Amino acid sequence: MSELASERDGRSADLSSIIKAYDVRGVVPDEWDEDVARRIGAAFAEFVAAESGATAIVTAHDMRQSSVPLSRAFAEGVIGRGLDVVEAGLGSTDLLYFASGSLGIPGAMFTASHNPARYNGIKLCRAGAAPVGQESGLATVREWAERNAYDRVPGRIGEVTSRDVLAEYAAHLRALVDLSTVRPLKVVVDAGNGMGGHTVPVVLADLPLDIVPLYFELDGSFPNHEANPLDPANLVDLQAAVRREGADLGLAFDGDADRVFVVDERGEPVSPSAITALVAVRELAKGRGTTIIHNLITSRAVPEIVREHGGRPVRTRVGHSFIKAEMARTDAVFGGEHSAHYYFRDFWRADTGMLAGMHVLAALGEQSRPLSELTAAYSRYVASGEINSTVEDAAGRTKAVREAFAGQDGVTVDELDGLTVDLPDGSWFNLRASNTEPLLRLNVEAPDAARMTELRDRVLEMVRA
Repeated sequence: MSELASERDGRSADLSSIIKAYDVRGVVPDEWDEDVARRIGAAFAEFVAAESGATAIVTAHDMRQSSVPLSRAFAEGVIGRGLDVVEAGLGSTDLLYFASGSLGIPGAMFTASHNPARYNGIKLCRAGAAPVGQESGLATVREWAERNAYDRVPGRIGEVTSRDVLAEYAAHLRALVDLSTVRPLKVVVDAGNGMGGHTVPVVLADLPLDIVPLYFELDGSFPNHEANPLDPANLVDLQAAVRREGADLGLAFDGDADRVFVVDERGEPVSPSAITALVAVRELAKGRGTTIIHNLITSRAVPEIVREHGGRPVRTRVGHSFIKAEMARTDAVFGGEHSAHYYFRDFWRADTGMLAGMHVLAALGEQSRPLSELTAAYSRYVASGEINSTVEDAAGRTKAVREAFAGQDGVTVDELDGLTVDLPDGSWFNLRASNTEPLLRLNVEAPDAARMTELRDRVLEMVRA
Protein backbone atom coordinates (compact mmCIF):
# COMPACT_ATOMS: atom_id res chain seq x y z
CA MET A 1 0.00 0.00 0.00
CA SER A 2 1.37 3.45 -0.89
CA GLU A 3 2.11 6.11 1.73
CA LEU A 4 -0.67 8.21 0.25
CA ALA A 5 -3.11 5.32 0.58
CA SER A 6 -2.03 4.69 4.18
CA GLU A 7 -2.78 8.30 5.07
CA ARG A 8 -6.31 7.88 3.74
CA ASP A 9 -7.11 4.80 5.81
CA GLY A 10 -9.51 5.45 8.69
CA ARG A 11 -10.85 8.75 7.40
CA SER A 12 -12.90 10.11 4.53
CA ALA A 13 -10.97 10.86 1.37
CA ASP A 14 -11.32 14.32 -0.23
CA LEU A 15 -11.71 13.65 -3.93
CA SER A 16 -12.92 17.10 -4.98
CA SER A 17 -9.55 17.97 -6.53
CA ILE A 18 -9.60 15.05 -8.97
CA ILE A 19 -13.29 14.53 -9.73
CA LYS A 20 -13.95 17.30 -12.23
CA ALA A 21 -17.07 18.45 -14.06
CA TYR A 22 -17.05 15.56 -16.53
CA ASP A 23 -14.51 12.98 -15.37
CA VAL A 24 -11.79 11.97 -12.92
CA ARG A 25 -8.41 13.54 -13.66
CA GLY A 26 -5.21 14.03 -11.66
CA VAL A 27 -1.51 13.33 -11.21
CA VAL A 28 -0.57 9.75 -10.25
CA PRO A 29 0.31 8.96 -7.48
CA ASP A 30 0.39 12.45 -5.96
CA GLU A 31 -3.34 13.17 -6.31
CA TRP A 32 -4.77 9.67 -6.69
CA ASP A 33 -3.66 6.06 -6.73
CA GLU A 34 -4.95 2.49 -6.73
CA ASP A 35 -6.65 2.90 -3.36
CA VAL A 36 -8.67 5.81 -4.75
CA ALA A 37 -9.46 3.78 -7.88
CA ARG A 38 -10.88 0.99 -5.66
CA ARG A 39 -13.04 3.49 -3.80
CA ILE A 40 -14.36 4.98 -7.04
CA GLY A 41 -14.97 1.51 -8.50
CA ALA A 42 -16.99 0.49 -5.47
CA ALA A 43 -18.95 3.75 -5.46
CA PHE A 44 -19.68 3.60 -9.19
CA ALA A 45 -20.83 0.00 -8.87
CA GLU A 46 -23.20 0.97 -6.06
CA PHE A 47 -24.46 3.94 -8.07
CA VAL A 48 -25.27 2.10 -11.31
CA ALA A 49 -26.73 -0.88 -9.43
CA ALA A 50 -29.03 1.40 -7.45
CA GLU A 51 -29.98 3.58 -10.40
CA SER A 52 -30.54 1.00 -13.12
CA GLY A 53 -30.04 -2.46 -11.65
CA ALA A 54 -26.77 -2.88 -13.54
CA THR A 55 -24.97 -6.15 -12.90
CA ALA A 56 -21.75 -5.54 -14.87
CA ILE A 57 -19.38 -2.75 -15.93
CA VAL A 58 -17.05 -2.74 -18.94
CA THR A 59 -13.58 -1.17 -18.65
CA ALA A 60 -10.88 -0.17 -21.11
CA HIS A 61 -7.57 1.65 -20.73
CA ASP A 62 -5.05 3.65 -22.70
CA MET A 63 -1.28 3.11 -23.00
CA ARG A 64 -0.16 5.05 -19.90
CA GLN A 65 2.02 3.13 -17.45
CA SER A 66 -0.46 3.68 -14.62
CA SER A 67 -3.58 2.72 -16.59
CA VAL A 68 -3.49 -1.06 -16.07
CA PRO A 69 -2.91 -0.93 -12.27
CA LEU A 70 -5.61 1.71 -11.85
CA SER A 71 -8.15 -0.14 -13.99
CA ARG A 72 -7.51 -3.40 -12.12
CA ALA A 73 -7.89 -1.67 -8.76
CA PHE A 74 -11.15 -0.13 -9.96
CA ALA A 75 -12.30 -3.63 -10.95
CA GLU A 76 -11.54 -4.86 -7.43
CA GLY A 77 -13.87 -2.20 -6.09
CA VAL A 78 -16.59 -3.18 -8.55
CA ILE A 79 -16.49 -6.94 -7.90
CA GLY A 80 -16.36 -6.28 -4.16
CA ARG A 81 -19.83 -4.78 -4.54
CA GLY A 82 -21.08 -7.88 -6.36
CA LEU A 83 -21.00 -6.62 -9.96
CA ASP A 84 -19.06 -8.28 -12.77
CA VAL A 85 -16.34 -6.58 -14.82
CA VAL A 86 -15.80 -7.05 -18.55
CA GLU A 87 -12.26 -5.96 -19.42
CA ALA A 88 -12.02 -4.71 -23.00
CA GLY A 89 -8.32 -4.04 -22.42
CA LEU A 90 -6.32 -1.61 -24.51
CA GLY A 91 -8.55 0.80 -26.38
CA SER A 92 -9.55 4.32 -27.32
CA THR A 93 -12.29 6.16 -25.45
CA ASP A 94 -14.71 5.71 -28.34
CA LEU A 95 -13.94 1.97 -28.29
CA LEU A 96 -15.08 1.97 -24.66
CA TYR A 97 -18.24 3.83 -25.70
CA PHE A 98 -18.80 1.19 -28.39
CA ALA A 99 -18.43 -1.55 -25.79
CA SER A 100 -20.86 0.16 -23.43
CA GLY A 101 -23.34 0.72 -26.24
CA SER A 102 -23.15 -2.69 -27.86
CA LEU A 103 -23.13 -4.63 -24.57
CA GLY A 104 -25.73 -2.41 -22.92
CA ILE A 105 -23.77 -1.92 -19.68
CA PRO A 106 -22.07 1.02 -17.91
CA GLY A 107 -18.42 1.70 -18.69
CA ALA A 108 -15.19 3.17 -17.34
CA MET A 109 -12.33 4.37 -19.54
CA PHE A 110 -8.92 4.87 -17.92
CA THR A 111 -7.18 7.74 -19.68
CA ALA A 112 -6.02 11.29 -19.16
CA SER A 113 -6.69 12.06 -22.82
CA HIS A 114 -4.29 14.81 -23.96
CA ASN A 115 -2.78 15.55 -20.53
CA PRO A 116 0.94 14.97 -19.84
CA ALA A 117 2.34 11.58 -18.87
CA ARG A 118 2.05 11.92 -15.08
CA TYR A 119 -1.73 12.33 -15.30
CA ASN A 120 -4.43 9.72 -15.51
CA GLY A 121 -8.18 9.69 -15.18
CA ILE A 122 -11.50 7.89 -15.61
CA LYS A 123 -14.33 8.68 -18.01
CA LEU A 124 -17.52 7.07 -16.72
CA CYS A 125 -20.72 6.33 -18.62
CA ARG A 126 -24.05 4.65 -18.08
CA ALA A 127 -25.26 1.77 -20.22
CA GLY A 128 -25.47 2.79 -23.86
CA ALA A 129 -22.57 5.25 -23.43
CA ALA A 130 -24.86 7.78 -21.70
CA PRO A 131 -22.82 10.49 -19.93
CA VAL A 132 -22.03 10.75 -16.23
CA GLY A 133 -21.13 14.31 -15.21
CA GLN A 134 -21.29 16.33 -12.00
CA GLU A 135 -24.97 17.08 -12.52
CA SER A 136 -25.85 13.59 -13.71
CA GLY A 137 -24.29 11.31 -11.12
CA LEU A 138 -20.60 12.10 -10.77
CA ALA A 139 -21.15 14.20 -7.65
CA THR A 140 -22.94 11.24 -6.07
CA VAL A 141 -20.14 8.86 -7.01
CA ARG A 142 -17.64 11.26 -5.43
CA GLU A 143 -19.70 11.55 -2.25
CA TRP A 144 -20.01 7.79 -1.88
CA ALA A 145 -16.32 7.22 -2.66
CA GLU A 146 -15.34 9.81 -0.04
CA ARG A 147 -17.63 8.37 2.58
CA ASN A 148 -16.98 4.66 2.16
CA ALA A 149 -13.64 2.96 2.65
CA TYR A 150 -12.98 0.17 0.17
CA ASP A 151 -13.98 -3.20 1.55
CA ARG A 152 -15.91 -6.13 0.20
CA VAL A 153 -19.49 -6.31 1.33
CA PRO A 154 -21.02 -9.63 2.40
CA GLY A 155 -22.57 -11.61 -0.41
CA ARG A 156 -21.65 -12.35 -4.02
CA ILE A 157 -18.22 -11.38 -5.33
CA GLY A 158 -18.31 -10.39 -8.96
CA GLU A 159 -16.31 -12.01 -11.73
CA VAL A 160 -13.77 -10.48 -14.13
CA THR A 161 -13.75 -11.60 -17.77
CA SER A 162 -11.90 -10.33 -20.83
CA ARG A 163 -13.40 -9.42 -24.19
CA ASP A 164 -11.54 -8.02 -27.22
CA VAL A 165 -13.99 -5.73 -29.06
CA LEU A 166 -11.54 -4.00 -31.45
CA ALA A 167 -12.69 -5.96 -34.52
CA GLU A 168 -16.37 -5.40 -33.65
CA TYR A 169 -15.72 -1.69 -33.13
CA ALA A 170 -14.00 -1.42 -36.52
CA ALA A 171 -16.80 -3.31 -38.26
CA HIS A 172 -19.44 -1.03 -36.74
CA LEU A 173 -17.65 2.12 -37.93
CA ARG A 174 -17.09 0.72 -41.42
CA ALA A 175 -20.80 -0.09 -41.66
CA LEU A 176 -21.60 3.58 -40.94
CA VAL A 177 -19.17 5.09 -43.48
CA ASP A 178 -18.30 3.07 -46.58
CA LEU A 179 -14.79 3.94 -47.78
CA SER A 180 -14.37 0.95 -50.09
CA THR A 181 -15.23 2.87 -53.27
CA VAL A 182 -13.50 6.22 -52.65
CA ARG A 183 -10.70 7.33 -54.94
CA PRO A 184 -7.20 6.45 -53.72
CA LEU A 185 -6.03 8.85 -51.04
CA LYS A 186 -2.70 9.34 -49.32
CA VAL A 187 -3.31 10.10 -45.65
CA VAL A 188 -0.76 11.04 -43.00
CA VAL A 189 -1.99 10.05 -39.54
CA ASP A 190 -0.32 11.39 -36.39
CA ALA A 191 -1.33 9.24 -33.43
CA GLY A 192 0.92 11.13 -31.02
CA ASN A 193 1.99 7.79 -29.46
CA GLY A 194 -1.61 7.50 -28.28
CA MET A 195 -4.49 5.15 -28.92
CA GLY A 196 -4.92 6.07 -32.57
CA GLY A 197 -1.86 3.93 -33.17
CA HIS A 198 -3.87 0.96 -31.89
CA THR A 199 -7.19 1.58 -33.65
CA VAL A 200 -6.33 3.21 -36.99
CA PRO A 201 -4.50 0.17 -38.47
CA VAL A 202 -7.55 -2.02 -37.83
CA VAL A 203 -10.34 0.41 -38.77
CA LEU A 204 -8.70 1.67 -41.99
CA ALA A 205 -7.15 -1.61 -43.17
CA ASP A 206 -7.66 -2.93 -46.72
CA LEU A 207 -9.17 0.31 -48.06
CA PRO A 208 -8.01 2.52 -50.98
CA LEU A 209 -5.95 4.53 -48.49
CA ASP A 210 -2.18 4.89 -48.40
CA ILE A 211 -1.64 5.50 -44.68
CA VAL A 212 1.59 7.23 -43.70
CA PRO A 213 1.93 6.62 -39.93
CA LEU A 214 3.45 9.13 -37.53
CA TYR A 215 4.13 8.05 -33.94
CA PHE A 216 1.96 4.93 -33.91
CA GLU A 217 4.12 3.33 -31.19
CA LEU A 218 2.08 3.25 -27.98
CA ASP A 219 4.07 5.22 -25.42
CA GLY A 220 2.46 7.03 -22.51
CA SER A 221 5.58 9.13 -21.98
CA PHE A 222 4.79 10.92 -25.29
CA PRO A 223 8.40 11.12 -26.52
CA ASN A 224 7.65 13.07 -29.70
CA HIS A 225 5.09 15.67 -28.70
CA GLU A 226 2.09 16.01 -26.41
CA ALA A 227 -0.96 14.16 -27.69
CA ASN A 228 -2.93 17.41 -27.78
CA PRO A 229 -3.60 18.57 -31.35
CA LEU A 230 -5.53 21.60 -30.06
CA ASP A 231 -2.09 23.17 -29.48
CA PRO A 232 -0.71 24.25 -32.89
CA ALA A 233 2.81 23.25 -31.80
CA ASN A 234 1.70 19.61 -31.81
CA LEU A 235 0.56 19.78 -35.45
CA VAL A 236 3.92 20.88 -36.84
CA ASP A 237 5.20 17.36 -37.57
CA LEU A 238 1.93 16.38 -39.27
CA GLN A 239 1.91 19.51 -41.40
CA ALA A 240 5.49 18.93 -42.52
CA ALA A 241 4.78 15.27 -43.34
CA VAL A 242 1.70 16.14 -45.42
CA ARG A 243 3.75 18.56 -47.52
CA ARG A 244 6.74 16.22 -47.76
CA GLU A 245 4.64 13.22 -48.78
CA GLY A 246 2.38 15.13 -51.15
CA ALA A 247 -0.53 13.72 -49.16
CA ASP A 248 -4.20 14.51 -49.72
CA LEU A 249 -4.73 15.30 -46.04
CA GLY A 250 -3.52 14.68 -42.51
CA LEU A 251 -5.36 13.46 -39.42
CA ALA A 252 -4.16 14.01 -35.84
CA PHE A 253 -5.70 12.17 -32.89
CA ASP A 254 -5.40 13.12 -29.25
CA GLY A 255 -4.14 10.67 -26.63
CA ASP A 256 -7.33 8.66 -26.21
CA ALA A 257 -8.37 9.17 -29.88
CA ASP A 258 -11.83 10.56 -29.14
CA ARG A 259 -10.92 13.78 -30.98
CA VAL A 260 -9.54 14.25 -34.49
CA PHE A 261 -7.96 17.30 -36.11
CA VAL A 262 -7.68 17.70 -39.87
CA VAL A 263 -4.94 19.24 -42.01
CA ASP A 264 -5.52 19.86 -45.74
CA GLU A 265 -3.19 19.06 -48.65
CA ARG A 266 -1.28 22.32 -48.12
CA GLY A 267 -0.61 21.45 -44.49
CA GLU A 268 -3.12 24.05 -43.30
CA PRO A 269 -5.38 23.18 -40.35
CA VAL A 270 -9.08 22.86 -41.14
CA SER A 271 -11.28 24.47 -38.50
CA PRO A 272 -13.26 21.96 -36.38
CA SER A 273 -16.27 24.17 -37.05
CA ALA A 274 -15.83 23.55 -40.79
CA ILE A 275 -15.60 19.81 -40.10
CA THR A 276 -18.78 20.07 -38.00
CA ALA A 277 -20.61 21.72 -40.90
CA LEU A 278 -19.26 19.21 -43.44
CA VAL A 279 -20.31 16.18 -41.40
CA ALA A 280 -23.66 17.79 -40.55
CA VAL A 281 -24.46 18.15 -44.25
CA ARG A 282 -23.59 14.49 -44.83
CA GLU A 283 -25.77 13.35 -41.93
CA LEU A 284 -28.68 15.53 -43.07
CA ALA A 285 -28.43 14.06 -46.56
CA LYS A 286 -29.34 10.63 -45.15
CA GLY A 287 -32.86 11.93 -44.53
CA ARG A 288 -33.17 10.32 -41.10
CA GLY A 289 -33.39 13.48 -39.01
CA THR A 290 -33.01 17.24 -39.17
CA THR A 291 -31.61 18.33 -35.79
CA ILE A 292 -27.91 19.22 -35.49
CA ILE A 293 -26.35 20.23 -32.17
CA HIS A 294 -23.54 22.78 -31.93
CA ASN A 295 -22.07 24.48 -28.90
CA LEU A 296 -22.04 28.23 -28.50
CA ILE A 297 -18.38 28.77 -29.44
CA THR A 298 -18.78 26.98 -32.77
CA SER A 299 -18.62 29.22 -35.85
CA ARG A 300 -21.84 30.96 -36.85
CA ALA A 301 -21.29 29.30 -40.23
CA VAL A 302 -22.47 26.00 -38.70
CA PRO A 303 -26.11 26.98 -37.98
CA GLU A 304 -26.25 28.92 -41.26
CA ILE A 305 -25.17 25.90 -43.29
CA VAL A 306 -27.41 23.54 -41.34
CA ARG A 307 -30.45 25.72 -42.16
CA GLU A 308 -29.41 25.98 -45.82
CA HIS A 309 -29.51 22.17 -46.02
CA GLY A 310 -32.92 21.82 -44.41
CA GLY A 311 -31.70 21.16 -40.91
CA ARG A 312 -32.56 22.59 -37.51
CA PRO A 313 -29.55 23.82 -35.53
CA VAL A 314 -29.74 23.69 -31.73
CA ARG A 315 -27.24 25.65 -29.64
CA THR A 316 -25.90 24.29 -26.33
CA ARG A 317 -23.40 24.99 -23.59
CA VAL A 318 -19.82 23.78 -23.98
CA GLY A 319 -19.20 20.24 -22.69
CA HIS A 320 -19.98 16.68 -23.72
CA SER A 321 -22.65 16.07 -21.07
CA PHE A 322 -24.67 19.05 -22.35
CA ILE A 323 -24.29 18.01 -25.99
CA LYS A 324 -25.29 14.41 -25.28
CA ALA A 325 -28.26 15.43 -23.14
CA GLU A 326 -29.54 17.78 -25.83
CA MET A 327 -29.02 15.13 -28.50
CA ALA A 328 -31.15 12.73 -26.48
CA ARG A 329 -33.85 15.34 -25.89
CA THR A 330 -34.08 16.39 -29.55
CA ASP A 331 -33.15 13.07 -31.21
CA ALA A 332 -30.41 14.93 -33.06
CA VAL A 333 -28.50 13.03 -35.73
CA PHE A 334 -25.16 14.76 -35.11
CA GLY A 335 -23.42 17.22 -32.83
CA GLY A 336 -20.10 19.04 -33.01
CA GLU A 337 -17.89 21.17 -30.81
CA HIS A 338 -15.12 23.55 -31.81
CA SER A 339 -12.79 21.48 -29.61
CA ALA A 340 -13.05 18.71 -32.26
CA HIS A 341 -15.43 16.45 -30.39
CA TYR A 342 -18.01 15.00 -32.78
CA TYR A 343 -21.14 13.11 -31.64
CA PHE A 344 -23.26 10.69 -33.67
CA ARG A 345 -26.73 9.32 -33.01
CA ASP A 346 -25.60 6.16 -34.81
CA PHE A 347 -22.83 5.82 -32.20
CA TRP A 348 -25.00 5.99 -29.08
CA ARG A 349 -24.77 9.81 -29.20
CA ALA A 350 -21.15 9.48 -28.11
CA ASP A 351 -18.11 11.29 -29.45
CA THR A 352 -15.77 9.49 -31.81
CA GLY A 353 -12.82 11.03 -33.60
CA MET A 354 -12.46 7.98 -35.80
CA LEU A 355 -15.95 8.21 -37.30
CA ALA A 356 -15.57 11.95 -37.92
CA GLY A 357 -12.24 11.31 -39.67
CA MET A 358 -13.90 8.65 -41.82
CA HIS A 359 -16.58 11.13 -42.88
CA VAL A 360 -13.87 13.55 -43.99
CA LEU A 361 -12.12 10.80 -45.96
CA ALA A 362 -15.41 9.84 -47.61
CA ALA A 363 -16.33 13.43 -48.47
CA LEU A 364 -12.92 13.98 -50.04
CA GLY A 365 -12.72 10.62 -51.80
CA GLU A 366 -16.18 10.83 -53.34
CA GLN A 367 -15.21 13.84 -55.48
CA SER A 368 -12.12 15.17 -57.24
CA ARG A 369 -11.37 18.52 -55.58
CA PRO A 370 -8.59 18.91 -53.00
CA LEU A 371 -9.60 19.23 -49.37
CA SER A 372 -8.81 22.95 -49.23
CA GLU A 373 -11.41 23.63 -51.95
CA LEU A 374 -13.92 21.20 -50.48
CA THR A 375 -13.82 22.81 -47.03
CA ALA A 376 -13.69 26.44 -48.24
CA ALA A 377 -17.49 26.45 -48.50
CA TYR A 378 -17.74 25.65 -44.80
CA SER A 379 -15.29 28.35 -43.62
CA ARG A 380 -17.02 31.74 -43.82
CA TYR A 381 -15.57 33.77 -40.96
CA VAL A 382 -12.31 34.45 -39.14
CA ALA A 383 -11.94 33.08 -35.61
CA SER A 384 -9.42 33.83 -32.88
CA GLY A 385 -9.29 30.34 -31.42
CA GLU A 386 -9.57 30.00 -27.63
CA ILE A 387 -7.40 32.46 -25.70
CA ASN A 388 -6.86 31.92 -21.97
CA SER A 389 -6.18 34.71 -19.50
CA THR A 390 -5.21 34.13 -15.86
CA VAL A 391 -7.33 36.44 -13.67
CA GLU A 392 -7.97 36.76 -9.95
CA ASP A 393 -11.57 37.93 -10.27
CA ALA A 394 -13.19 36.18 -13.22
CA ALA A 395 -16.69 37.31 -12.27
CA GLY A 396 -15.60 40.93 -11.89
CA ARG A 397 -13.75 40.98 -15.21
CA THR A 398 -16.72 39.39 -16.97
CA LYS A 399 -19.07 41.97 -15.46
CA ALA A 400 -16.83 44.81 -16.66
CA VAL A 401 -16.87 43.42 -20.21
CA ARG A 402 -20.63 42.98 -20.10
CA GLU A 403 -21.18 46.57 -18.97
CA ALA A 404 -18.93 47.86 -21.75
CA PHE A 405 -21.07 46.26 -24.46
CA ALA A 406 -24.60 45.83 -23.09
CA GLY A 407 -27.12 48.50 -24.05
CA GLN A 408 -25.41 49.52 -27.31
CA ASP A 409 -27.60 49.66 -30.40
CA GLY A 410 -27.87 46.32 -32.13
CA VAL A 411 -25.88 44.46 -29.45
CA THR A 412 -27.40 41.34 -27.91
CA VAL A 413 -26.09 39.60 -24.79
CA ASP A 414 -26.83 36.16 -23.42
CA GLU A 415 -25.44 34.11 -20.54
CA LEU A 416 -26.22 30.51 -21.54
CA ASP A 417 -22.57 29.65 -20.87
CA GLY A 418 -20.47 32.55 -19.66
CA LEU A 419 -21.03 35.79 -21.58
CA THR A 420 -21.84 35.83 -25.30
CA VAL A 421 -22.04 39.18 -27.07
CA ASP A 422 -23.35 39.52 -30.64
CA LEU A 423 -22.54 42.75 -32.48
CA PRO A 424 -24.50 44.28 -35.37
CA ASP A 425 -21.70 43.78 -37.93
CA GLY A 426 -21.87 39.98 -37.51
CA SER A 427 -18.96 39.79 -35.06
CA TRP A 428 -19.38 38.01 -31.72
CA PHE A 429 -17.39 36.81 -28.76
CA ASN A 430 -17.83 34.46 -25.82
CA LEU A 431 -16.08 34.83 -22.46
CA ARG A 432 -16.26 31.82 -20.12
CA ALA A 433 -14.66 31.05 -16.78
CA SER A 434 -12.81 27.74 -16.39
CA ASN A 435 -14.43 25.20 -14.06
CA THR A 436 -11.09 24.17 -12.57
CA GLU A 437 -8.57 27.02 -12.99
CA PRO A 438 -8.45 30.81 -12.43
CA LEU A 439 -8.86 31.41 -16.16
CA LEU A 440 -11.16 33.28 -18.50
CA ARG A 441 -11.48 31.72 -21.96
CA LEU A 442 -12.14 34.06 -24.89
CA ASN A 443 -13.39 33.09 -28.36
CA VAL A 444 -13.93 35.76 -31.02
CA GLU A 445 -15.29 35.52 -34.55
CA ALA A 446 -15.75 38.23 -37.18
CA PRO A 447 -16.36 38.64 -40.92
CA ASP A 448 -12.68 39.43 -41.59
CA ALA A 449 -9.28 39.25 -39.92
CA ALA A 450 -8.96 42.97 -39.21
CA ARG A 451 -12.27 43.14 -37.38
CA MET A 452 -11.53 39.94 -35.45
CA THR A 453 -8.17 41.31 -34.31
CA GLU A 454 -9.70 44.62 -33.27
CA LEU A 455 -12.47 43.01 -31.23
CA ARG A 456 -10.14 40.39 -29.73
CA ASP A 457 -7.66 43.01 -28.54
CA ARG A 458 -10.39 45.25 -27.13
CA VAL A 459 -11.87 42.45 -25.01
CA LEU A 460 -8.47 41.14 -23.89
CA GLU A 461 -7.49 44.62 -22.74
CA MET A 462 -10.51 44.70 -20.45
CA VAL A 463 -10.02 41.14 -19.24
CA ARG A 464 -6.34 41.67 -18.42
CA ALA A 465 -6.63 45.20 -17.03
